[in-house]
Amino acid sequence: MNIRLSGTCDDSIVDGHGIRYTIFVQGCPHHCEGCHNPQTHDFNGGYFETTERLLENIQENPLLDGVTFSGGEPFCQAKALVSLAKNIKSLDLNLDIVTYTGFTFEYLLKNANQHNAYLELLKVSDMLVDGKFEQDKQSYDLVFRGSSNQRFIDCKKSLKCQKAVEFKSIYA
Repeated sequence: MNIRLSGTCDDSIVDGHGIRYTIFVQGCPHHCEGCHNPQTHDFNGGYFETTERLLENIQENPLLDGVTFSGGEPFCQAKALVSLAKNIKSLDLNLDIVTYTGFTFEYLLKNANQHNAYLELLKVSDMLVDGKFEQDKQSYDLVFRGSSNQRFIDCKKSLKCQKAVEFKSIYA
């Protein structure tokens, strides 16, 4: 399976906890003013890489703590990233997955369907940094976020809570 990339970083320390292999996908609909990666916006830019080759690159670094999906907008290529994340998890290397998105967690849940794989990408992500970058809320004091409106969300716990809320609302 192919993913359109802007690039990768073999050993990032700013895209989540520990040492990370960061994948910058190409293409973003948000076009946030002051974006850190404006070169990733064009959906026709970048280059294609196979998920198999990315997996090989990840396996080559025994110091990694996790993999980060950034962008661009990862949820625009959710199906390919889900496939890659499942393969990463199957390696049993104890690597976590952090996904950055300009969408909100709530938007992704509300708009998830069988075609876009939003829910599947949330399920394979351990942490999510959500929300558009807002230049007027930018702060260099924030950990792993660019602006104060963005949230660092534990996907597993949040999805579990979401299921409890849905269950309660169905049977209330």
